[in-house]
Amino acid sequence: MKIASFETGIVLLPNDEPLAGFSENPDGKNPIVWLRLRTDDGIEGLGVCYFGGAITRTLRHAVDELCALLIGDDPLRVEAVAQKLRNAAGSSGPGGILMMAMSAIDVALWDIKGKALNLPLWKLLGGGRDRIRTYASGALRRGLKLDEAVTAAGRLRDKGYKQTKMQLGLPGITSPAREVEQAKLIRQACGPEMDLMCDINQRWRPEQAVDIGRRVEDAGVGLFWLEDVTTHDDYAGLARVADALSTPVAGGEYLYGIVPFRHMCEARSVDIVMIDQVRSGGITNWLKIAGMAEAFNLPVVSHGVPEIHVHLVGAVPNGLTVEYMPRLFPLWKSVPQPVDGDLLMPTAPGLSLEFDQAAIDRYAA
Repeated sequence: MKIASFETGIVLLPNDEPLAGFSENPDGKNPIVWLRLRTDDGIEGLGVCYFGGAITRTLRHAVDELCALLIGDDPLRVEAVAQKLRNAAGSSGPGGILMMAMSAIDVALWDIKGKALNLPLWKLLGGGRDRIRTYASGALRRGLKLDEAVTAAGRLRDKGYKQTKMQLGLPGITSPAREVEQAKLIRQACGPEMDLMCDINQRWRPEQAVDIGRRVEDAGVGLFWLEDVTTHDDYAGLARVADALSTPVAGGEYLYGIVPFRHMCEARSVDIVMIDQVRSGGITNWLKIAGMAEAFNLPVVSHGVPEIHVHLVGAVPNGLTVEYMPRLFPLWKSVPQPVDGDLLMPTAPGLSLEFDQAAIDRYAA
């Protein structure tokens, strides 16, 4: 089996919010680069990457240039492919566009391998369990009005979600008291039984995170975790917060490649390791990071793309929960749906996904 051809494109997906119905930016668009990687015996592997923003076309061009180097190569040798691409890219890595472009290719290679062996990806990776917990994400963003966020939390509860995530680090004029008020009202709306996570998106300094984190604890909100409380590579600052709070601290989604996770784990910066398969460089690196976290006795969770991450979090022994964020859902013919708060492991070979060509045509950039 050899890589024979490839096709890429860009779609601008709508920024709607189907989980609870309140979009922070309903007119916004999510630029996504998609990839079809084909073999000489007719197997097609699918991949995606994003975070390119205003230079998404440059990201697509990087995917095109890297794929062109692989014509004639064996798609089952994912490590050999990765080494070839790193060598060819010279010193343009290990983060940024190179890592994002490599992630799309790596995912497509694993999709090909699963289809070639007639196994869903999670079984190919070890098959740790047949279902995995998931949490509703993206419905309780900080840009919503307070009454909208409270209503959205109630809707998630009524839909049967067992876990959800809100955001603090509120925009505009705010205060620790205002932040705590938001957390308390959303906790009341989603009920005492739901696991409630909270994302700060690097908006606090370490001392703010300790102060507000303690106030939220004292208010009895009971957070499942507090995420990305300060700058992602301030490992010492993160460790200060993790040591000061009883609430678990999660982080890692902003890290590129493998090595920064070693620094994060060695510094005991987080209690829960969050891995993004686009920034990490794809499935191959995601699994290495999960294994590193296991060696430090740390659970791992995913960032975005639940339709792919369900396979990864469900395959590894320290997988905790899958972020159910519908950012890419319009791109696929069907996606995994929560059942009693869990995602069931897919059964079709590879990623168990298929591009919706009508959507690709409709949202083409």
